[in-house]
Amino acid sequence: MGTEEGLGGARMMLVLVALLVWGAAWWLNTRLAEGPQAGTRPVRLAVPLIFGATILVVWELVVRGLEVPLVILPAPSLIAARFAGSLPILWADFVQTFVKGALSGYLIGCGAAFVMAVAVDRSEFLRLGLLPVGNFVAALPIVGTAPILVMWFGFDWQSKAAVVVVMVFFPMLVNTVAGLRETTAMQRDLMETYAASYWQSFFKLRLPAAMPFIFNGLKISTTLALIGAIVAEFFGSPTLGMGFRISTSVGQLALDMVWAEIVVAALAGTLFYGLVALIEHHVTFWHPSQRR
Repeated sequence: MGTEEGLGGARMMLVLVALLVWGAAWWLNTRLAEGPQAGTRPVRLAVPLIFGATILVVWELVVRGLEVPLVILPAPSLIAARFAGSLPILWADFVQTFVKGALSGYLIGCGAAFVMAVAVDRSEFLRLGLLPVGNFVAALPIVGTAPILVMWFGFDWQSKAAVVVVMVFFPMLVNTVAGLRETTAMQRDLMETYAASYWQSFFKLRLPAAMPFIFNGLKISTTLALIGAIVAEFFGSPTLGMGFRISTSVGQLALDMVWAEIVVAALAGTLFYGLVALIEHHVTFWHPSQRR
């Protein structure tokens, strides 16, 4: 009885430590965010790092203190151990899902959407006819379209790329069309007084003005691409891929492997989004949104 009481007291102590850690980190982050150095780069980096580290520490302490079962929520240390011990599998899944499926579909879908947006910009018929259809297709649930595309294109990465194309095409199209129509009538009239052709006006006026909208579509599509590729693998794939690994690991109650795949997906999505945002910063340096 004494041993059980001692273990119970130790577990509650872990929960109490978790609350103290959360409170201390909250106080520290508040001081940093509201202090005189709040706008500096070190503080902007420190605040999210402290917040993320606090979540991991509290997560670890609470899960161990309350003895949460592995199938409900594994501790971060167990996820890290599975991650480190499964690097070859995780890398193969990453290549299959992200490089082959998500990235190829992203490039094809966004490229096709940009070309179609130029055509829509030149044709009132396409603008009135295609965009409403695009809104309808964009509203279709992926769990309904993914199995159909898997049956059409097979179980390898081509079907995942097709799902990604469907998911990213219309968000990219709508943003690009809106950007190409962003210029004012006075700006367009000025180009006409210079006797500029459509393509001269396009490259010197309309395309630069549309860049913030285009990059907005590209950034939205980064997350859609990865989600689409992972979900599509639930409906058929070779014995590789993040979606395949997640679905099979859930069936085996290997929740630490599921969370390891989630970590890979989160890192890949964050880095992909960050890369597009970095390119946007250098391309649209003149835009007010990029000024510090």
